Amino acid sequence: MTNTRQNLIAAAQAELIAGHGHLEMQAVARRAKVSVGLAYHHFGSKSGLIAAVVEAFYAELNAAAFDNAEFPIGNWAEREKARIGAYVAFHYAHPFAPLVIGALSRSPEVLDVETAFTNQTLTGGEAMIRAAQHDGIVRPDLDPALTIALMSGGIRQAMLGALTREDRPTPDALTEAIWSFMAAALRPAS
Repeated sequence: MTNTRQNLIAAAQAELIAGHGHLEMQAVARRAKVSVGLAYHHFGSKSGLIAAVVEAFYAELNAAAFDNAEFPIGNWAEREKARIGAYVAFHYAHPFAPLVIGALSRSPEVLDVETAFTNQTLTGGEAMIRAAQHDGIVRPDLDPALTIALMSGGIRQAMLGALTREDRPTPDALTEAIWSFMAAALRPAS
């Protein structure tokens, strides 16, 4: 990715945060210290720029909690709890998270990006549950696709609720709450 493109994405993210989800291309160009024409050249439109900002967010989340993430060597439950902890910590630390999972998630320019990331995580989660069932860790009567969809939706709503509360639970407390929910549903072996 070119420096100009990266600068525009960073500037757009900052503008979206400052504008509570609203963005003007002129303001992004000013913040990135480039012409507005260059912003349009790289992204085609305001919608294209917003989609690129959200894609960058999900790429970072993916690296922190999913594909490239490294978790402690241990049993399945320890690894999955660590994954939830990484997911929670990422959202708590990223100033763009409340907008991405909140107001922007309903924007037309974000829906395709959101759908692609969700499908990727559901596919990975389904495989994880199937493997854990095969190993006798997760109860065998669960439909992996339905179970991961229910869990992902619940975790996302819990995250959104936590991020928008005045009295936010600590990341550790939220991780514990989410893991308790998952463990009760999956009944993983200790």
